[in-house]
Amino acid sequence: MDQQAKIAEFRRLHGERPLVLPNAWDAGSARLMEQAGAKAIATTSAGISWSHGCADGQRLSRDEMLTVIGRIVRRVEVPVTADIEGGYGEGSPRDVAETVRAAAGIGIAGINLEDSPGRDGKKLIDPPLQAARIAAAREAARAAGCELVINARTDVFLFEVGAPESRSAEVCRRAAIYRAAGADCVFVPGLIDRAAIAALVQAIACPLNIMAMPGAPDTAELGRLGVARVSVGPMITQAAFASTRRLTRELLVHGGYGRAEDLLSFSEIGVLFNPR
Repeated sequence: MDQQAKIAEFRRLHGERPLVLPNAWDAGSARLMEQAGAKAIATTSAGISWSHGCADGQRLSRDEMLTVIGRIVRRVEVPVTADIEGGYGEGSPRDVAETVRAAAGIGIAGINLEDSPGRDGKKLIDPPLQAARIAAAREAARAAGCELVINARTDVFLFEVGAPESRSAEVCRRAAIYRAAGADCVFVPGLIDRAAIAALVQAIACPLNIMAMPGAPDTAELGRLGVARVSVGPMITQAAFASTRRLTRELLVHGGYGRAEDLLSFSEIGVLFNPR
């Protein structure tokens, strides 16, 4: 598929309730996810940062992040949606537009744009400024000739902004503003309570993305609750890092090599990465 076909397919997949998106941190992990049956793939900025030996939170430059995302796009045939964090640079609408123009040029189907961290000590960006950033992203995508799927992330629950009883209302307020500015979906990491998710699905007028984690409903139940898309953030990267540490400790401390049945064979990996 060319980029336009991937964008159209990515939009169509949002009707599956839910679209399940594993999060890749490099081209190799993306190929494994595609081979495992992923219909679309999201990137994880945390995982990409960690794979470079950096902490999460825009410690990599725009160019460094997009270089990795470009490799992912080139190595898989399914649509890829890119985590562009806060848009890079100073996070101004102009910076966001520049990032989206560059990201559109590497063939992505969508983006995540988050509303944290805020300015002047606030946890979140004020909604009018975030709306201007989303509008700039939409305008830049259209100028590049593509209607990227814009997933507006709000970190009200993740960063516990405001009193617990006020958070759903604040998400709804922000969702309406972000939707009016040009967002297609709203992403609410940190929310895993079934009742709150179901209520939010009914309250917002656009597809809801939930970041699943241990303790969250499974993907089928999230779909029944009306969630449009489910991603897992850095969870799979964390599992890969945990395996790396565990096997290294076993080698160094006990002189063991793990279990053969836990390893992908050399030939399997070779086939995975052979030229198509």
